[in-house]
Amino acid sequence: MIRYWPNQRSISLNNAIVDIFFSIERKITSNLQNRSKQYLYIDILNNLTRYELFTIILNEFKQLVLDLVELNLNKNNLKKLNQKIWLIFIDRVIKKFSFRLEYKPILYTISLRKEYSELIEYLLIYLTLGSSQIDNNIFLFETIYTPYYHVQILFENFIIKISNITVKNLIYQLKDSTKINQFLKTKKVCDRLYSSNRSIILFLNNLKWQNFIYSYVQETRSLYNERKKIFLVSSNGIIIKYIYFSQLNKLNKINNFKTFFLFWLEVKDLIIPKTEKILIQLGKYFIYFSINLFSNIILLFIRITIFYLKN
Repeated sequence: MIRYWPNQRSISLNNAIVDIFFSIERKITSNLQNRSKQYLYIDILNNLTRYELFTIILNEFKQLVLDLVELNLNKNNLKKLNQKIWLIFIDRVIKKFSFRLEYKPILYTISLRKEYSELIEYLLIYLTLGSSQIDNNIFLFETIYTPYYHVQILFENFIIKISNITVKNLIYQLKDSTKINQFLKTKKVCDRLYSSNRSIILFLNNLKWQNFIYSYVQETRSLYNERKKIFLVSSNGIIIKYIYFSQLNKLNKINNFKTFFLFWLEVKDLIIPKTEKILIQLGKYFIYFSINLFSNIILLFIRITIFYLKN
């Protein structure tokens, strides 16, 4: 039986919020190794430190949800304040995590991707207003029939994304790979795979390359395919799933390179299947004629051989 998320403010919504927080708290105590086949900034931390960071985020988020419920904000107010809410929230998480590491952060700038902000906005609406306040046609199902599991995976993705931003900020403040290595070793929070200066350099370079590919290729492909990559906490560790996520309103805002890439995807979807069918058919004809030609050559060779043997 499918369990649905409450569609409006009610005791049922309050109970669902309590339940989902308990569920996430249980899940993050398990394996937090990255099994997604993608680099994350939190990879550089050991499992215990990842758990501590996730716990900080969960506790801060719990307080944020309580504050917003007390303020009784409507949907429009939440949308207007969304960016400010998350910048303040991330700032609090960074300060708490830095305090845990006994590190005093210098002046920093927090950057929040538009796509993160959108998914986080929807998560907040689910938790404070109910599913009926989500815009139609964003996700695959009707808003009043939003599966409980859908809200849970948005929640898990949120925790992983915020933890990633937090660790990225710490790394960028330390700047130099030698300082990063020394700091992580001194604080005993480093994953054993990144215990050398060389491994950290490779790790950061791989992250930069991955982010570049995502910004110019994968993000556009996700926009075109109307699906979103989501990080989840499973029994095997952190994994990736994809959900339907409509972003057609962004198509007229992309740059020339991405427009060309979208055009190429469209052409590929139209031409390649037809070209593939033609090539397969031509291949069949080629094989058929080749077999016939080879058979005729063999028969001719046999007849010539018999003719010479008779003579």
